[in-house]
Amino acid sequence: MSQPLERFEKIYTEYRLLVYNLALHYANNIEDAEEITQNAFVKIYLKLEKFEHKSELKTWIYRITINESLDFLRKKKAKKYFFNYLPKNPDQKELERASNFEHPGILLERQEDARILFEAINTLAENQKTAFLLSKVELLSNPEIAEIMQTSVSAVESLVFRAKSTLREKLKEKFKEYRKNN
Repeated sequence: MSQPLERFEKIYTEYRLLVYNLALHYANNIEDAEEITQNAFVKIYLKLEKFEHKSELKTWIYRITINESLDFLRKKKAKKYFFNYLPKNPDQKELERASNFEHPGILLERQEDARILFEAINTLAENQKTAFLLSKVELLSNPEIAEIMQTSVSAVESLVFRAKSTLREKLKEKFKEYRKNN
C-alpha cells in the first residue's frame, strides 16, 4: 500500500466521526450529512499532499468540512428554488418536503425541542452559525475557532455572543408558539 493512501486511511479513521457530526449539525439530516462527509474526505484526499502544516491537521479538516457543508447547503437551496418554478408533478413531493431532523444522539421525547433549536440555529448568519456550532456543540476553545475561521479571538467571542442573543430571541418566540399549539 502506498504511503499517501495509508496516511489518508489513518486520517479517515481518526476524523470520520468528527467530520460526520459537524456535517450533521449543518445539514440536520443523515443523508445530507453522509454526502457532505464523503465530499469532505474526497477534498481532503485530493489536497492532502499540498497540506502545508501552517495549521494543525484537525483545524484544516474542520475548515474543509465547514466549507463543504456551507457549499452543499447553498447548492441545495439553489436547487430547491429552481424546482419551485417548474411545473408540479406527484414525483416532486419528496423534493418539497422539509427534511426531518433525526440526530441519533437525541432522545425521542426531546426530538421536537431539538428540531426547533436546530431550525433556529440554521437561520443564523453563516459566520455566527459556524462560531456557535464550533463553540457550543464541538466544544472548541475560542483560539481554536479563531484559527479554523481565520479570524481573531475577539471576533469569535462577538460572533458567539451575537448568535446566542439572536437564538435567545428566536427561541423565546418559537417555544411560546409551540407551547401555545400543544
